[in-house]
Amino acid sequence: MGQTSSTEQISPAQREAESLAASTGALPTLHKAFSLLSHPQTGLIPLDSLQKCFGLVVEDQSSATEETVVPKEFPVLLGHVGSAIVDQFFLAEKGGVSWVEFLRGYTNCCGRAVASASFNNLFKVFVIAHNKAGLPVELQFDSAEEDGKMKGSLLPTDLLVLLWTCWIMSWDSRTLKSSKSTESRGGLPDIDHLVLSAVESCSESSDKFDVWDSRISGLDVRLPAAKFHMWALKTVPYLADCLADFVYTRLGYLTSREAKLEDLCFPVHGSSPLENCNTGLLTCGRAWAVSLTLRSTLNEEILKACFPSEADGIYENLLYKSSLHGKGLNRFWSHVEGYNGPVLVLIAACKNNNNERRSIFGALTSQGFENSEMFYGSSGSLYAIDPVFHVYLSSGREKNLVYSHLHPTARVYEPHPKPVGIAFGGSIGNERIFMDGDFAIVTLRHHAVDKTYQSGSLIPDQGFLPLEASILEVEVWGLGGRTAKEVQNSYKKREELFTEQRRKVDLKTLGNWEDSPEKMMMDMVSDPNRVRQEDR
Repeated sequence: MGQTSSTEQISPAQREAESLAASTGALPTLHKAFSLLSHPQTGLIPLDSLQKCFGLVVEDQSSATEETVVPKEFPVLLGHVGSAIVDQFFLAEKGGVSWVEFLRGYTNCCGRAVASASFNNLFKVFVIAHNKAGLPVELQFDSAEEDGKMKGSLLPTDLLVLLWTCWIMSWDSRTLKSSKSTESRGGLPDIDHLVLSAVESCSESSDKFDVWDSRISGLDVRLPAAKFHMWALKTVPYLADCLADFVYTRLGYLTSREAKLEDLCFPVHGSSPLENCNTGLLTCGRAWAVSLTLRSTLNEEILKACFPSEADGIYENLLYKSSLHGKGLNRFWSHVEGYNGPVLVLIAACKNNNNERRSIFGALTSQGFENSEMFYGSSGSLYAIDPVFHVYLSSGREKNLVYSHLHPTARVYEPHPKPVGIAFGGSIGNERIFMDGDFAIVTLRHHAVDKTYQSGSLIPDQGFLPLEASILEVEVWGLGGRTAKEVQNSYKKREELFTEQRRKVDLKTLGNWEDSPEKMMMDMVSDPNRVRQEDR
């Protein structure tokens, strides 16, 4: 068991299991969790205790709106997630789960693995939960092989439920990690753009559908398992991390605060839409979709926009919003200048002044903006966000990631002036995304002109010809954390001080006749034949 201290009593199986668990950095936590969960007489963890540890208590409020239609079976499915996790990863003996099997189960779930294996773990839990709830699902795994291939297909509603389950796991993990009260439970975000992305990429149906006027519940298409798996690996590569993080956080919360199992089972509103966390273009669902393409500090910063418990401070990351700060490059520059961290730019635009069919797209850059006549940047991504979500990473072939150029301060004649505006990808004069200096028109070009980012459309039905759309809104979110914001604030204060100093008039100099402009004019008038060299 986990209490053995003598190396002579450790079997090879236990030594191997402990070594693999130690490689994840969670062995001390697992020791504490096992001692808290195991029965003092048998030295085994009862199955019901382990199921409660990963269980979700669902409160069905039946308050779904027309915009967010939640399947009635979803709360039932959530209620079986805990037992599905135990069945998938923890092998039980008579009386419960032993120390070795507890370590093996944790390592299989949270240990290092290739992305495809992590996704298989997530999908298997999803299928087991369906079977336990008595709900139909057409996904299957070959039981003859340990890592059997996934077969069958998914309906769009099945995918919606899977994504919502992962979102609740992620929300649960961040709530337990924070000092916020767990009494405040929210609902579900609008993630139709993610589901439509899978439908568009995986559907074998030849019938086209209107992405602006399609309800997920009304789409009768099949998403083949193999294609869906490839879509997940490409579009949301870190979705499977939600499961591993959920398991680790539940065990960590149990040990760090010596909480009871009942403390872990706080309610989740399985049928209520999430309405109190929409911050302009960066809604909860869109922020979460972007976060699934990121890792490390960027992921942590963007996740602050996903969850109501952290939404109060999200506006600290909002650097610029055109409807709030004013349109135009000068207004934009006054709010982003001096920020040297990663930024996320979101643009809402519509074709032919059709506001009902607006598209949202944007770019993520690894650094702030600078006034330059050339492209710059080290890394970045382009995003098609709404109505269909796609991510286009840097291809590595070129480095034309970001272009931002203001009007020159001095009136100097330029035979070939550089375009004034913000651009991403392509080349000067042939940019993939280009916003003019007034932030009135955005021009989108086909990915064939761009070797910097991966290929793909930024808005539906983009076509091959350059497309101009009216800009409705522009948002810039800083993802550099508190340090980047403090540096920008210091920069702004310094600039304000310099500006104030330049405005001040030196009265002593002004009172000196020899240095005054009036004496200079008098000298020129009194001696017009004096040879003077013009300043060029």
